[in-house]
Amino acid sequence: MKIRLSGVIKQSVVDGPGIRFVIFSQGCFHNCKNCHNPQTHDINGGYITDTDNIINEIKKNPLISGVTFSGGEPFLQAYEFSYLAREIHKLGLNIITYTGYTIEELLCLKDKKDIYNLLCETDLLVDGKFDEEKKSLMIKFRGSTNQRIINSRRTLSENKVVELDDFIFEENA
Repeated sequence: MKIRLSGVIKQSVVDGPGIRFVIFSQGCFHNCKNCHNPQTHDINGGYITDTDNIINEIKKNPLISGVTFSGGEPFLQAYEFSYLAREIHKLGLNIITYTGYTIEELLCLKDKKDIYNLLCETDLLVDGKFDEEKKSLMIKFRGSTNQRIINSRRTLSENKVVELDDFIFEENA
């Protein structure tokens, strides 16, 4: 399956807890002021690769504790990223997805199967646009204090937003 990316980082310690493989989607319409990744905004930018190539790269590193989907906006390619997440979970790795949408906005679109599937495959969701006026260097793995860490699976099963204070992965969540 083909996917449009801005790039990947094979080992990162700044995009979530542990050593993470980070996949940067290409394309974003949020246009957050002073975005950390403005090169990811052009919907036609980046490059196209095969999802199997990404999975094979992830398999090469036994030190990886999880995979982070960042952007750009992963939900613009929800079908492709939900497929990747399913395959990554089969490897025993967790998934963090960053999005400029709030989970409430995404849930309003839950009739769109691909968006809902990506939410189901996301262990932890960091939601909300980067807000320069709320920028803080005191919070881990987020740029601004309006961005929340959400247990996506529990949110869907409990039908209420389950917000976390830190990146905590629950088994069988």
